[in-house]
Amino acid sequence: MSDSSPVPPAVPVLDVWCELQCSDCRSALDDLRTLRARYGDRLELRLRHFPLEKHKHAFAAAQAAEEALEQGKGWEYVEAVLERVEELDRKGEPFLVEVAAELGLDAEEFDTALIDGRHILIVDADQAEGKAIGVTGTPTYVIGGERLDGGKSQEGLLQRIEEIADRLLAGQGA
Repeated sequence: MSDSSPVPPAVPVLDVWCELQCSDCRSALDDLRTLRARYGDRLELRLRHFPLEKHKHAFAAAQAAEEALEQGKGWEYVEAVLERVEELDRKGEPFLVEVAAELGLDAEEFDTALIDGRHILIVDADQAEGKAIGVTGTPTYVIGGERLDGGKSQEGLLQRIEEIADRLLAGQGA
Protein backbone atom coordinates (compact mmCIF):
# COMPACT_ATOMS: atom_id res chain seq x y z
CA MET A 1 0.00 0.00 0.00
CA SER A 2 1.36 3.41 -0.87
CA ASP A 3 1.66 6.25 1.56
CA SER A 4 -1.13 8.70 0.79
CA SER A 5 -0.04 11.45 3.16
CA PRO A 6 -0.06 14.79 1.38
CA VAL A 7 3.26 16.10 0.16
CA PRO A 8 3.52 19.87 0.48
CA PRO A 9 4.17 21.52 -2.87
CA ALA A 10 7.62 22.90 -3.41
CA VAL A 11 7.66 26.67 -3.17
CA PRO A 12 8.64 28.78 -6.17
CA VAL A 13 12.32 29.67 -6.29
CA LEU A 14 13.78 33.06 -7.14
CA ASP A 15 17.43 32.70 -8.05
CA VAL A 16 19.23 35.98 -7.42
CA TRP A 17 22.47 36.17 -9.40
CA CYS A 18 24.44 38.63 -7.34
CA GLU A 19 27.88 40.06 -6.84
CA LEU A 20 28.79 41.54 -3.47
CA GLN A 21 30.94 44.32 -4.86
CA CYS A 22 28.16 45.52 -7.18
CA SER A 23 26.38 48.79 -6.49
CA ASP A 24 23.41 47.66 -8.63
CA CYS A 25 23.01 44.65 -6.32
CA ARG A 26 23.00 47.03 -3.37
CA SER A 27 20.19 48.96 -5.09
CA ALA A 28 18.24 45.70 -5.36
CA LEU A 29 18.29 45.10 -1.58
CA ASP A 30 15.05 46.95 -0.95
CA ASP A 31 13.26 44.83 -3.55
CA LEU A 32 14.62 41.64 -1.99
CA ARG A 33 13.51 42.76 1.46
CA THR A 34 10.06 43.55 0.07
CA LEU A 35 9.82 40.09 -1.48
CA ARG A 36 10.89 38.36 1.75
CA ALA A 37 8.36 40.40 3.73
CA ARG A 38 5.52 39.73 1.28
CA TYR A 39 6.08 36.03 0.64
CA GLY A 40 7.98 34.75 3.68
CA ASP A 41 8.61 31.05 3.25
CA ARG A 42 6.20 30.79 0.29
CA LEU A 43 9.02 31.97 -2.00
CA GLU A 44 12.57 30.69 -1.72
CA LEU A 45 15.16 33.38 -2.44
CA ARG A 46 18.34 31.64 -3.45
CA LEU A 47 21.62 33.55 -3.66
CA ARG A 48 23.62 32.64 -6.72
CA HIS A 49 27.14 33.96 -7.22
CA PHE A 50 28.28 35.78 -10.32
CA PRO A 51 31.50 37.60 -9.41
CA LEU A 52 32.58 39.98 -12.14
CA GLU A 53 36.22 40.24 -13.14
CA LYS A 54 36.16 44.04 -12.88
CA HIS A 55 35.74 43.77 -9.08
CA LYS A 56 38.86 42.29 -7.53
CA HIS A 57 37.26 41.30 -4.19
CA ALA A 58 34.03 39.84 -5.62
CA PHE A 59 35.22 36.23 -5.79
CA ALA A 60 36.42 36.30 -2.16
CA ALA A 61 33.16 37.98 -1.14
CA ALA A 62 31.16 35.18 -2.79
CA GLN A 63 33.15 32.61 -0.84
CA ALA A 64 32.60 34.60 2.35
CA ALA A 65 28.85 34.65 1.71
CA GLU A 66 28.90 30.86 1.45
CA GLU A 67 30.73 30.65 4.78
CA ALA A 68 28.12 32.97 6.32
CA LEU A 69 25.39 30.72 4.95
CA GLU A 70 27.13 27.71 6.49
CA GLN A 71 27.25 29.57 9.83
CA GLY A 72 23.54 30.43 9.61
CA LYS A 73 23.52 34.08 8.58
CA GLY A 74 23.80 34.06 4.80
CA TRP A 75 21.37 36.82 3.78
CA GLU A 76 22.21 38.92 6.82
CA TYR A 77 25.87 38.81 5.79
CA VAL A 78 25.12 39.54 2.13
CA GLU A 79 23.07 42.59 3.09
CA ALA A 80 25.75 43.85 5.49
CA VAL A 81 28.46 43.62 2.82
CA LEU A 82 26.31 45.15 0.07
CA GLU A 83 25.37 48.08 2.30
CA ARG A 84 29.09 48.90 2.52
CA VAL A 85 30.38 48.19 -0.99
CA GLU A 86 32.80 51.12 -0.82
CA GLU A 87 34.49 49.65 2.27
CA LEU A 88 34.91 46.32 0.49
CA ASP A 89 36.49 48.23 -2.41
CA ARG A 90 38.98 49.89 -0.04
CA LYS A 91 39.73 47.18 2.52
CA GLY A 92 39.33 43.93 0.58
CA GLU A 93 39.32 40.57 2.31
CA PRO A 94 40.00 41.87 5.86
CA PHE A 95 36.67 43.72 5.55
CA LEU A 96 34.87 40.43 4.85
CA VAL A 97 36.22 38.96 8.10
CA GLU A 98 35.40 42.20 9.94
CA VAL A 99 31.73 42.01 8.88
CA ALA A 100 31.59 38.38 9.98
CA ALA A 101 32.81 39.37 13.45
CA GLU A 102 30.30 42.24 13.61
CA LEU A 103 27.48 39.76 12.95
CA GLY A 104 28.70 37.38 15.64
CA LEU A 105 29.99 34.80 13.20
CA ASP A 106 33.20 32.84 13.76
CA ALA A 107 35.67 35.29 12.21
CA GLU A 108 38.61 32.90 12.54
CA GLU A 109 36.70 30.27 10.61
CA PHE A 110 35.89 32.92 7.99
CA ASP A 111 39.54 33.75 7.59
CA THR A 112 40.39 30.06 7.32
CA ALA A 113 37.64 29.49 4.74
CA LEU A 114 39.00 32.32 2.59
CA ILE A 115 42.50 30.88 2.83
CA ASP A 116 41.65 27.23 2.22
CA GLY A 117 39.11 27.96 -0.52
CA ARG A 118 36.52 25.47 0.73
CA HIS A 119 33.69 27.31 -1.05
CA ILE A 120 35.41 27.89 -4.41
CA LEU A 121 33.59 25.02 -6.13
CA ILE A 122 30.17 26.42 -5.17
CA VAL A 123 31.08 29.86 -6.52
CA ASP A 124 32.57 28.37 -9.69
CA ALA A 125 29.48 26.21 -10.26
CA ASP A 126 27.13 29.17 -9.80
CA GLN A 127 29.17 31.28 -12.19
CA ALA A 128 29.28 28.51 -14.80
CA GLU A 129 25.52 27.93 -14.54
CA GLY A 130 24.90 31.67 -14.80
CA LYS A 131 26.96 31.89 -17.97
CA ALA A 132 25.16 28.84 -19.38
CA ILE A 133 21.74 30.48 -18.96
CA GLY A 134 22.85 33.86 -20.31
CA VAL A 135 23.63 35.86 -17.17
CA THR A 136 25.98 38.66 -18.18
CA GLY A 137 25.69 41.07 -15.26
CA THR A 138 24.25 41.52 -11.81
CA PRO A 139 21.73 41.49 -10.41
CA THR A 140 19.92 38.99 -12.60
CA TYR A 141 16.83 37.15 -11.41
CA VAL A 142 15.44 33.83 -12.59
CA ILE A 143 11.94 32.79 -11.56
CA GLY A 144 9.55 30.40 -13.25
CA GLY A 145 12.03 29.90 -16.09
CA GLU A 146 12.13 33.63 -16.88
CA ARG A 147 15.37 35.63 -16.66
CA LEU A 148 15.10 39.29 -15.62
CA ASP A 149 18.15 41.56 -15.92
CA GLY A 150 18.44 44.10 -13.11
CA GLY A 151 21.87 45.38 -14.10
CA LYS A 152 20.44 47.91 -16.56
CA SER A 153 17.55 49.06 -14.37
CA GLN A 154 15.61 47.83 -11.36
CA GLU A 155 12.54 49.71 -12.56
CA GLY A 156 9.52 47.43 -12.84
CA LEU A 157 11.41 44.30 -11.83
CA LEU A 158 9.82 43.95 -8.40
CA GLN A 159 6.35 44.06 -9.95
CA ARG A 160 7.33 41.53 -12.64
CA ILE A 161 8.82 39.14 -10.04
CA GLU A 162 5.66 39.47 -7.93
CA GLU A 163 3.45 38.74 -10.97
CA ILE A 164 5.41 35.57 -11.75
CA ALA A 165 5.53 34.48 -8.10
CA ASP A 166 1.79 35.05 -7.70
CA ARG A 167 1.10 33.05 -10.86
CA LEU A 168 3.32 30.19 -9.67
CA LEU A 169 1.73 30.20 -6.21
CA ALA A 170 -1.77 30.26 -7.71
CA GLY A 171 -0.83 27.25 -9.82
CA GLN A 172 0.04 25.39 -6.64
CA GLY A 173 -3.19 26.32 -4.91
CA ALA A 174 -1.21 28.32 -2.36
